[in-house]
Amino acid sequence: MKKKEIAITVNDLHVYYRDMKRFSLKKGGLKEKGSGKLFKAIKGVTFEVPKGQILGICGKNGSGKSTLLRAISGIFSPDHGSINLHGNSISLLSIGVGFQKQLTGYENIYLSGMLLGYTREEIDKKVNEIIEFSELGDFVYKPVRSYSSGMYSKLAFSITAILETDIILIDEVLSVGDIHFKEKSYNKMKELISDESRTVVIVSHSTKTIVELCDKVIWLHDGLIKAEGDPATIMQEYEEFMRAEA
Repeated sequence: MKKKEIAITVNDLHVYYRDMKRFSLKKGGLKEKGSGKLFKAIKGVTFEVPKGQILGICGKNGSGKSTLLRAISGIFSPDHGSINLHGNSISLLSIGVGFQKQLTGYENIYLSGMLLGYTREEIDKKVNEIIEFSELGDFVYKPVRSYSSGMYSKLAFSITAILETDIILIDEVLSVGDIHFKEKSYNKMKELISDESRTVVIVSHSTKTIVELCDKVIWLHDGLIKAEGDPATIMQEYEEFMRAEA
């Protein structure tokens, strides 16, 4: 039996933060009040994602889910361990990440596309489709700083959905926006992941999203993998755990 090609390898990953509350601004510069408390967001996580797999990541707030996605996307650098994308192109779909807020939505389409490796000519062929899918109308020519979270989500999703990459990372974006766009984006995501060559990692608190879309789920807790496996089984265990914690 032929071994399945691997799209993402995460090996003994550690990501740390320094508590910036221990720093203050004095006379235009940073003055350190102390060494600062080190927060360990990811504490030695190891897993592989085969090409074409739809992986879900669940866990309570503060468990390290978004940090993990940002590390895989290259926004955060590992403090220890490694991440290997095996030459695949990657995009991160997350509110608050990736846009220059002083630029218009239209300008951000081109900026995002170029960061994904597309040429201006290639984006030219896709830009009208992105604008149409986003449903932003003339707002696409206004600065992103004026957008609501729903508008931001629509533009971010539309760019990622139309300018496809080998790996798509999704951080709760499917839960943002009006009911019509939620359904539209959910259906578009199902269409995208039906391509067996595309790998998707979805962070979500929604049991429905993970059970319906994912092949496997990883449950993160306090920066560690608490459990992994079949989505229906793991999500039931996770929900029971969260009810007991309440």
